[in-house]
Amino acid sequence: MELAVEMRNITKTYPENNLRANDGIDFSLRKGEILCLAGENGAGKTTLMKVLYGLESHEKGTIRIRGNQENISSPLVANRLGIGMVHQHFMLVEDFTVAQNVVMGIEPRKYGIAYDLKKAVSLVNEAIAHHHFSIEADMLVRNLTVGQKQQVEIIKMLYRDVDILILDEPTTVLTELEIEALFSSLKQLAKRGKSLILITHKLKEIIAISDRVVVMRQGKMLGTYETKDVNEQQISALMMGKSISLSIKHAKRTDESQPVIECKKITVLRQGQERPLLKDLNFTAYSGEILGFAGVSGNGLGVLEAVLGGFIPVFDGKILHDGNDITNIGTAQLRRQGLAYVPSDRLQIGSSLKASVQENIIVGESRSFRKNGFIDQRQVTKHTNDLLEKYSTKGTAQMPIGTMSGGNIQKVILAREIERYQDYIVFSEPTWGLDIASSQFVYEQMASLRDKGAAVILISSNLDEILTISDRIIVLYRGTRVASFVGDEARNLSKEEIGEYMLGIRKQGASHV
Repeated sequence: MELAVEMRNITKTYPENNLRANDGIDFSLRKGEILCLAGENGAGKTTLMKVLYGLESHEKGTIRIRGNQENISSPLVANRLGIGMVHQHFMLVEDFTVAQNVVMGIEPRKYGIAYDLKKAVSLVNEAIAHHHFSIEADMLVRNLTVGQKQQVEIIKMLYRDVDILILDEPTTVLTELEIEALFSSLKQLAKRGKSLILITHKLKEIIAISDRVVVMRQGKMLGTYETKDVNEQQISALMMGKSISLSIKHAKRTDESQPVIECKKITVLRQGQERPLLKDLNFTAYSGEILGFAGVSGNGLGVLEAVLGGFIPVFDGKILHDGNDITNIGTAQLRRQGLAYVPSDRLQIGSSLKASVQENIIVGESRSFRKNGFIDQRQVTKHTNDLLEKYSTKGTAQMPIGTMSGGNIQKVILAREIERYQDYIVFSEPTWGLDIASSQFVYEQMASLRDKGAAVILISSNLDEILTISDRIIVLYRGTRVASFVGDEARNLSKEEIGEYMLGIRKQGASHV
């Protein structure tokens, strides 16, 4: 069978920490196939694809594209060779239209000078129609669903006439219906001769979408398998060295449970926007439970996170902590009053990438490590090393946190926040991009906090995550509460049914909500 990509003996070492992310990797992609690249965080899969896309250099090995050896020194070179990459975090300008985002950098010109917007819209609409996507060129990106934004990213690459497409964790924030639509589109692309690589750790999706699966662990290639010849348990065992099943025991509220965080008719407005971002939102988070908020991204989850984190004010309503009014008091004061918080954006909000691991660990708590007016570096390093060991984190206290894998950065943030929590903690998209083992670790930490009496608030667009860990579930749609379930009640529904609440197709009666 014709090979679209052939990589031989690819070796990539990061000199900052002497980490060998790829160790003599041999990899191939057939023309017209869908291949899943699987492995736990830090396995080296994203690094390998960055090498293929020209975002990272490699010190050893060769790359052949359609049989020709190539030096892929940048994404521009990769695009010219017909290689495109859709990143885990979308790279779109929210205030631009679909067409403006798609043609950015290669805009059609009128008379060779002026940007021809009319032609751009026409060309992008042709590409959209050809691939049967559910967007239009003149739509504003900020008005699109997450699934539609993903379509924009894919059309951006297809517009550049790529026939080798890499997608990094493409289903992270999609509902079941959106995942079905995406997979249908990807299968159609493969039928037209496009070759696709999906970086993923979701076992069900590997089985559902791929022709072959490549498994990596600790920078090495473990093997390439025909998907029809392996099952989820075998793939899991290969990825982690053991089979892992995501399972957490649920808890029910008791007479001893106390209200910790109460939101009363919270409304949040954006200037110039008629529809509130949150409208009349009521809920109470109790001690000894995990309260999960489900919804499609863009329907209030991020706004709720920002409100609870003290980043944006509420227009109306009240927030109480242990009966005390904490409405609009700001992040710093919330932290002093007990807020522990694992944000969805671990790179920009959760950490300072250029700072060391130990600097990230003690941020906001440096007074605890002062001796005679100066920070006791020996104490800080010991504390950090103790947490790295406790949370099974690969890295050192002195290394810049930005050189760690996403999973290990998340573990550092978890260690910092869990160690300082008082009576409640907010987790937003806590396993975004994490592998199975890291996700299970996060869930176990959340359950442990709950069992110690904490009120745990989980904000997540990952329905599997919500169902796995939540004791009680509230569904948001367009900033309003449309459904609520006790955990067992939710688990008796299909994911498709809950997804319909998330998409606004269903809504519970007012008495239930």
